[in-house]
Amino acid sequence: LRDNAGGVAQFAVIQSLASSLGIEVSPIDMQDAAEIERTVSAFAGTGNGGLIVTASAFANVHRELIIALAKKNNLPTVYFAHYFATDGGLISYGTDLVDQFRQAATYVDRILRGEAPADLPVQAPTNFELAINLKTAAALGLTIPATILSLADEVIE
Repeated sequence: LRDNAGGVAQFAVIQSLASSLGIEVSPIDMQDAAEIERTVSAFAGTGNGGLIVTASAFANVHRELIIALAKKNNLPTVYFAHYFATDGGLISYGTDLVDQFRQAATYVDRILRGEAPADLPVQAPTNFELAINLKTAAALGLTIPATILSLADEVIE
């Protein structure tokens, strides 16, 4: 978190929502693979909890390690991108990357046709996707309610 402004902002939103629900959240600051292993293992030893992995290049680089440690330590984990769930993570909820690329292509087209980038409006993502990996849920001893499964864009079996 300390070197990732986006992670700090994401954590602030998560913390605000969690406190309104009476849930305690704590940031885990990780800088390398060894620290990921130490920190996740230590966190797992504290009892009832789970992980939320915020969007960062660091998480992408260490994706396989984070997913493996979450499974090894029996930690339910929510990730920010679909490919975490397809790679074995429990749940992902995040922006639809294909839609974002499509929006970016539209902007490139407009710029190439002469529009000034400063005149284009800033657009926030509007499409989000939920993926649930039932293999991982079973390995963690979790049952995902049917109501949640019905909301998923992809259920991995």
